[in-house]
Amino acid sequence: MTRPTPPIRVAIAGLGAIGLKVAKAIASGDLDGFAVAAVSARDQEAARARLAPIAPDVPVVTIADLEPLADLVIECAPAAHFEAIVGPFVRAGKTALVLSIGAILTHEGLIGEAKAHGGQIIVPSGALLGLDAVTAAAEGEIASVTMVTRKPVKGLLGAPHLVTHGIDISAITEPQRVFVGSAREAAVGFPANLNVAVALALAGVGPDRTTLEIWADPALTRNTHAIIVEADSATFRMSIENVPSENPKTGRITALAVIAALRKMTAPLRVGT
Repeated sequence: MTRPTPPIRVAIAGLGAIGLKVAKAIASGDLDGFAVAAVSARDQEAARARLAPIAPDVPVVTIADLEPLADLVIECAPAAHFEAIVGPFVRAGKTALVLSIGAILTHEGLIGEAKAHGGQIIVPSGALLGLDAVTAAAEGEIASVTMVTRKPVKGLLGAPHLVTHGIDISAITEPQRVFVGSAREAAVGFPANLNVAVALALAGVGPDRTTLEIWADPALTRNTHAIIVEADSATFRMSIENVPSENPKTGRITALAVIAALRKMTAPLRVGT
């Protein structure tokens, strides 16, 4: 008789719009093979209140207490906590599914630590499409990757690049280009906005060769991304319009991408690279 496989214990670091939706999906039984083992959040009392209707027995702990309780951590917290969340898991040979993707560029040593200890860092597709195609093209030769992002004004307000350069978009009445540069530069200047650009860069030609334009558009209600890839295997153009979540900096599809990534981990049939 085959013994049932124990569920994968999941820790969720950050219980905002993404973390709560993922917690609901797991706690409802919609994701077979997973169990919410622990949650960390800046406001622990508020997190307990949000969990009460769906998973009242799940402990809410500090970031430092997550790793012993789980096999996998979902990092959906501010980027400043990236190393503290991801490091202990990969050093213990475990898995970290990360959403503060830009933080990888300032913590690249964690990739080596994951390799040394048998851990893994997973970057879900998030609010982007076509990463499978970019990854496949990267097995050959990619000549260029260009991405143009257009966002509603409220989704860009407060970005460090705007503050540092004195760019005021609060009262604009027509589209304004606020950035041109590499994905690496964008990750520094827009850490809460352009994780998609870093995901694209990591899938393709790297953060220094991936070119990015960012536009603030007062007429938009959705985050839009247009990508052009020129490679020896194919030339392709992709575009997506993401409906914002409760957090205007994050699309609704991001949480769904996390759920899809988890589902693929245990699925008997996996579709996509």
